[in-house]
Amino acid sequence: MLYKPFADLKLSVLGMGNMRLPTAGEGGPIDREKARAVIERAYACGINYFDTAYRYHGGESESFVGEVLRQYPRDTWYLASKMPGHMMNFKDGRLGFQGYLAGEKIESIAQIFEEQLEKCGVDYFDFYLLHNVCESSWDFYTNETLDVVGYLLEQKKRGRIRHLGLSSHGRADTIDRFLTKYEGCFEFVQIQLNYMDWTLQGAAEKYAVVTAHGLPVIVMEPCRGGRLAALPEAAERLLKAARPADSTASWAFRFLTSLPNVQVVLSGMTTLEQLEENAALFSKDDPTTAPENELLQKVVGILADTVPCTACRYCCEDCPQGLEIPKLIAMYNELRVDGMNLLRFNLGGMAPEALPAACIGCGACARACPQGIDIPGIMRDFASRLEKA
Repeated sequence: MLYKPFADLKLSVLGMGNMRLPTAGEGGPIDREKARAVIERAYACGINYFDTAYRYHGGESESFVGEVLRQYPRDTWYLASKMPGHMMNFKDGRLGFQGYLAGEKIESIAQIFEEQLEKCGVDYFDFYLLHNVCESSWDFYTNETLDVVGYLLEQKKRGRIRHLGLSSHGRADTIDRFLTKYEGCFEFVQIQLNYMDWTLQGAAEKYAVVTAHGLPVIVMEPCRGGRLAALPEAAERLLKAARPADSTASWAFRFLTSLPNVQVVLSGMTTLEQLEENAALFSKDDPTTAPENELLQKVVGILADTVPCTACRYCCEDCPQGLEIPKLIAMYNELRVDGMNLLRFNLGGMAPEALPAACIGCGACARACPQGIDIPGIMRDFASRLEKA
C-alpha cells in the first residue's frame, strides 16, 4: 500500500469511503456480514483512513464502521466524520434540519458532535470535516451566533478532533473565500475530483485553490459514482488500445495519483473484488503520463457531448447583463451529464440576475465567441431545464 505523510501520520493513499457499503436489498440496511468483510479486508490490505458521515446509510454508517474498527488498536486506523451543516438551518435563533431531515429535533451543534462520538464509540475523531461548504450552506457555516468553526476549534483544542477540514461541492471561488475567511483553521479539503470533472465541474480550479492555500486534497468520487468504471464501448476501446490489461477504473485512480497534492483517494468499495483490485493498484506508484491524460480527455469527450467552451471570456466583455457565461456553460454541461444531483448546491447561492434566465438573447456573446457557440440558445435551454427541474 502506498502511504503519504500528513503531519506526524502516514496515511494510506487509498482510503475507504463508507457511503456505499453492501446493503440487504436496494436502499435497505447495511448487510453487516458482507460490509464487515470488506472493512476488515481493507484494514488487512493496509488501508488506514476510513471516512463516514452523520447520515450515510440513514445514520447507520458511523456506528457500524466504529464497531468494526474498534477490534483493532486505536493508533492503527484513522476515522473521519462530518458536521452536517449542509442539511441544517438557523432561523429566528432556532436550529433545525432541512430537506429529508426536516422535522427532526436538534438543540445544538454540540448535540450532534457528542452523538457522533458516541455512535462511533471513540473519544476523538482523527479527522473531522464541515460537510459540503457550498453556496447554499455558506450562511449556516459562517453564522456568527452559531460559530460552528469556533466550536469545532475548541473541540480540537480539547483533543477531541485531531485534524479539522472541510468537504465541498461548491464553486472554486466559494472554497477560496471560505478558506481565506478562516485562514489557518483548516488542515485539508475534500473535493469531488476525477478526470471527467477536471474540466466539467471545474475540479482543476478547485484543486488549484486548495493547493494555493497550502492544504492537501482528499478526493471523493474518483470514479464519478462508477461512471468511469463502466465506460461506453468507444471510450473503453481507446483505453484498451493503450493498456490492454488495465481496467477502466484503474485509469481513474492512476490519474489522481499523478496529482502531487492529492493526499488520500476515497473509494466506496462495496465488494471484496473491488477492494482487492484497488488495493493492488495502490500498491505501486504508476501515475498517468501527460500523453495518457490527453487520452483521458478524449474519453471525456465521448462520455459527455458537452459544449466546447474554453472559458476565454470574450463573451463576457459585451454581455449587457454581466453574466458569468463560462461558469453558466460549465453548469449547463454538468446538468446534461449528471442532472441536478450536484448542481443544486452551486445554484443555491446565486442571485436571480446571475442565472441563465437573465439572458435577453441579444447575441453579443455569440458574435464574440471564437468557438461559434450558440450561447443565447444554450441559456434558453438551460433556463428551461432549470424551470422543469
